[in-house]
Amino acid sequence: MPRSEAAGPRVLLVMGVSGSGKSTVAAALAAHLGWTFVDGDDFHAPEHIAKMHAGIPLTDADRAPWLARIGAWIAGRLESGEPAVVVCSALRRRYRDQLNGGNPAVRIVYLDGSRALIAERLAERAGHFMPPGLLDSQFATLEPPGPDENPVVVGIAESPERIAERVAAALGAAGPMGGLRTGEDRS
Repeated sequence: MPRSEAAGPRVLLVMGVSGSGKSTVAAALAAHLGWTFVDGDDFHAPEHIAKMHAGIPLTDADRAPWLARIGAWIAGRLESGEPAVVVCSALRRRYRDQLNGGNPAVRIVYLDGSRALIAERLAERAGHFMPPGLLDSQFATLEPPGPDENPVVVGIAESPERIAERVAAALGAAGPMGGLRTGEDRS
């Protein structure tokens, strides 16, 4: 049975554009909280990874089965009561709505950073299927979460460990916070 909003989140959905540090921050956050961690990239079909690797952005039709798989995984965690942290770009509001199903036990953590900093990070990253050339399409697609989504918004200028600590502290400070923003420096 999913916990209510008053009891706090059971699943944290860490979102943002490629290169914002989602996987690294989410893994650190899960370790800090002692929660299960899964990377949404693991739910991509091989043909979609190949498409992105070739520099071709995914369409909504491409994303639909991927989002459904992540949504089912989240629902399973809520059903089992197992707290978890999941990474998914979740760039559009409708994607986030599909993933959380309106359940306040799923809390959005938005990693917010400037295009310049993220481009720099992507240029330094090796071995990932998402090429730097898709950054513009990521920002064009991005619909940052609004206050009504009750997100934790955190800047990405600090180390992943420090960002994870800030998110954990924010979540523990008052349970579910109404649109708490932390680390406003988008550098």
